[in-house]
Amino acid sequence: MGRRHLDRLYLVTRSDLPPATQACQAAHAAVEFGLRYPRLTAGWHASSGVLVLLAAPDELELSRIRVDVAAAGLRAMPFHEPDLDGALTAIAVEPAGWRFLTRLPAMLADGTVSVGRRHLLRGGGGEQ
Repeated sequence: MGRRHLDRLYLVTRSDLPPATQACQAAHAAVEFGLRYPRLTAGWHASSGVLVLLAAPDELELSRIRVDVAAAGLRAMPFHEPDLDGALTAIAVEPAGWRFLTRLPAMLADGTVSVGRRHLLRGGGGEQ
């Protein structure tokens, strides 16, 4: 994989959340990460500014990733959404944490889009 992954900030949300919620939660985690780790964020921004948006299947898996990243001594910033009873909805992970995220799909990789309160699958899929 080379060194390219070392200049990316990883945002991981949950694919069991509606698409618009996934986007908002990832943004919350990114902002919180930037506030908590301003020097690391400035270095990432100067290096590339590349964000990688990924999705874990659910809160349990997202929590497991967070624990694994922390156990490795890496920096991650969880975001717990107050409007969802404090549920863990996203984490931002420093560039060195890429190895814990390689099996995750891209956020919204299933082609789901939000239309008001409905969620549609692109390419002829049905309404959810």
